[in-house]
Amino acid sequence: MGFTIGGIREIRSGARRRGRPSECTAVAECTALWGWEVVPGARASGGACSCGRRDCRAPGAHPLDFAPQLPAGATLDEVTKVWGGFPGASAMLPVGRAFDVIEVAEPAGRRALARLERMGLPTGPVAVTPEGRAQFFVAPGAAAELPALLYRMGWDDPAALDLRGLGPGTFVTAPPSDRAGLGPVRWLREPELDTAARPPAARLLLGTLAYVAHRSRA
Repeated sequence: MGFTIGGIREIRSGARRRGRPSECTAVAECTALWGWEVVPGARASGGACSCGRRDCRAPGAHPLDFAPQLPAGATLDEVTKVWGGFPGASAMLPVGRAFDVIEVAEPAGRRALARLERMGLPTGPVAVTPEGRAQFFVAPGAAAELPALLYRMGWDDPAALDLRGLGPGTFVTAPPSDRAGLGPVRWLREPELDTAARPPAARLLLGTLAYVAHRSRA
């Protein structure tokens, strides 16, 4: 994608020179470095959502309907211009375009990631949420293929594994944004230039994720 470590330094040093908010820097890394689209999201405080809907079913954990979406490749200047209209917004990533997500309980996710790294298997970014979930970024299409992939591996009930796929129409909160008023999302494995926009196929990780999730629940 033509991104370099120098590009990271340029975004961060540019933010310091011009007094850009750190949230703008984090969003610009998502768009300009990792090649992801980002949309401003709601925040939660005291159980109330900044979207203003009293009946909101996901306070602080959804995009703002009226906010523009920043495209992949948006620069720090472009991010700052948009984010200026939504100060304090969380950064939400649309799933199903650059990546899908396989989500498991955080303890199982941590053990699975360590196992995958020992085995030398490719892994993309992995985030952990304050709700205690580990989110593995995988190639698009994984959510739709998940039941069939698990079945072929001998697992016929994803729900029993506490493992689920997130695909088109869903959003995840990007680190270090707050999620649902519970605290920040964090990187368990940070994005890298060669895998952020080209994450691994789900089948390369799924056997290990399913095995560890099964052992954890057992």
